[in-house]
Amino acid sequence: VARWEHRTRGLTRLFGGPYLACYCLGILIILLNVYRSHSMTVAMKAQARWEVMASPEVFYAGAALMALGSILVVTSFLALGFTGTFLGDYFGILMEKKVTGFPFNVTENPMYWGSTANYLGLALMNSSPVGLVLTAVVAISYQVAIIFEGPFTEDIYRQRAQCCKHK
Repeated sequence: VARWEHRTRGLTRLFGGPYLACYCLGILIILLNVYRSHSMTVAMKAQARWEVMASPEVFYAGAALMALGSILVVTSFLALGFTGTFLGDYFGILMEKKVTGFPFNVTENPMYWGSTANYLGLALMNSSPVGLVLTAVVAISYQVAIIFEGPFTEDIYRQRAQCCKHK
């Protein structure tokens, strides 16, 4: 959707501007994330627990992962803002410069890896083998997104730099 928007500006035209379009897509992404999280929780609760994982150490490791994941997600959102987090650059809403401070100095994609850590932590806290499998699916999905999103985003900023050089 974001690449289509970048090529056509269809959502920008539909919503009357890039900011409203980006906010609407961002809200949709948030709602889909809430649905995914709820669905994963329901799946974990409905399946059998793995007694091998049912120990205080595993539970606290899961809690630590959730804390770490939440720190990565929240601090990356604060560093990027709403439009930076929810694909604003695809709408032509570009940041002045690349964010390199925490948490981006720890990992290139803190929102994705923080979210993955949250799901892994939840799976561990619930002693859920299905949670581990679903977390792996999420991690693979994020890795695929990174493969496509990273170079495309870099190209958007490279185009802006070239455009600004020629002025």
